[in-house]
Amino acid sequence: MKYLNEDMGMRDADSGDEAGVSIPQLENELAEVRQELMALPAGFTPVERAAVLVRIAELLVDLSRGEEAFDNAREAFDVFAEAQKWESAAAACNAMFLADQSYSLAALGQGVWLAVTFPIDIELSVALLQHIIDETPTDSDGAAVAAVVARYLVDLRAEGKMRDNLMLFTNHMLGTVARRHSEVEKQEQFDFWLEKMELTKPEKFLPRLRNVVDVLVQDDWWVDRDAIWASLPDQ
Repeated sequence: MKYLNEDMGMRDADSGDEAGVSIPQLENELAEVRQELMALPAGFTPVERAAVLVRIAELLVDLSRGEEAFDNAREAFDVFAEAQKWESAAAACNAMFLADQSYSLAALGQGVWLAVTFPIDIELSVALLQHIIDETPTDSDGAAVAAVVARYLVDLRAEGKMRDNLMLFTNHMLGTVARRHSEVEKQEQFDFWLEKMELTKPEKFLPRLRNVVDVLVQDDWWVDRDAIWASLPDQ
């Protein structure tokens, strides 16, 4: 899968990913993608350029060049937001988070907000919520909320084999959070924990995710949430 793997991140620049990608290979790929950026045909759109910038950012993350990665993804984000390409904007947020810079948590929060607000790539949505789990203490209620929202989105949006695979993944993720949060080991304990934590009803856990997002973003919103929300149907 593109966004989810064993370590919940992109390829490690020191050890390479499971396919054995080395630093020289990554550098060669980066040079090729940068050449592709320079060779964009006349009349290319800002969105086309931004898509290449995100690919560059992802490679720079793999090479532990976080500041450059963040800057490229941040530039791309603004283009995607202007064009209302929300899935691409969320992918840029994912790259910005992985770049590990001062505004990476703000980027994560905005990516999660987009992933819940719009029916974007479900694997990307789960990956963004997984980052919240990774960033929070073991006893954090926010991790539990992120995990249950991930499972909810998979149940709501995924289909076929992807749904089966991601339901297994998110159920395991939720179980892991329950164990680290409250030492939950048995099914009856898990069921009680879900009820106690108010994680069984979307009308309760989705507002709690908004609170988590607000903590991540603080005052650093790069989109007008109210305007976006007002533009959605049935609001």
